[in-house]
Amino acid sequence: MNLTSPKEIKELLKKYNAAALKQLGQHFLVDKGVLRKIIEAAGLNPKDTVLEIGPGIGVLTQALAQKAGKVIAIEKDQKMCEILRETLKDFKNVEVVRNDILKIENSKLIKNWELKIGNYKVVANLPYYITSPVIRKFLEADNPPKEMVLMVQKEVAQRICAKPPDMNLLAVSVQFYVHPVKSSEAGAKQFNGASPKIITYVSKKSFWPEPKVNSAIIKISKIKYQKSKTFSANFFKVVRAGFSQPRKQLINNLSNGLKKSKEEIKKWLLENKILPQQRAETLSIDDWISLTKTYPAPFLN
Repeated sequence: MNLTSPKEIKELLKKYNAAALKQLGQHFLVDKGVLRKIIEAAGLNPKDTVLEIGPGIGVLTQALAQKAGKVIAIEKDQKMCEILRETLKDFKNVEVVRNDILKIENSKLIKNWELKIGNYKVVANLPYYITSPVIRKFLEADNPPKEMVLMVQKEVAQRICAKPPDMNLLAVSVQFYVHPVKSSEAGAKQFNGASPKIITYVSKKSFWPEPKVNSAIIKISKIKYQKSKTFSANFFKVVRAGFSQPRKQLINNLSNGLKKSKEEIKKWLLENKILPQQRAETLSIDDWISLTKTYPAPFLN
């Protein structure tokens, strides 16, 4: 069965009285070239365990199973689970789990499927509506994957991979977790890797049914487990305040968001070689980490 053929996909859906559900963001990949690029980006070997989210009819799942030692596919749609039993019947290294990935506790992922810290990869053609919460779920986990290869909406990919002077809250939120922060006291060292990065852009014509927007494959690698929850909480408190009104100057946003005088904020910014009139989008991850490290203790109360 050719799972990249729209004709055969339609016949398969009809056989199971199923449909591509718009509310679940179901758009099936029908481009073999794009499929190869996802597999190449994941760099799989027989020792790898892969967690796939939203396998649909199983086109990516089959390709993953041919390279990885174990594939755990989490599918929310009961009809798709029924289809997967047929399309994956020849793959003994695949486990299909009917569940909502956003409702599974990470602790249960470890217990039930032995996804211990750093020994698995997340590879998925993500439904667009769950992109941000899924990424956040795994980056914030006590058992983060060693890397994630994801198909996401093109504009979201560009936002995630942005650099100064075009940073945004999503970019900072993702890139923080590939930046090796030692601890709240020890500070951070410069991260010179190229993560996250866009592997390639993908036309909407690569899917059936065709979505309204184009996509991109992104790779988030060198994910670091942030041991200091206090530092992480303080970091995001500062960042959210800084981006509260992106078009406004940092001194105004931080003063309002942290409820401190402009004089206090100005002194703090200048100590970190940041101009008060700068905007949040011009700051690097290092800038935000430096601000968090030097954030006077009373500010956090």
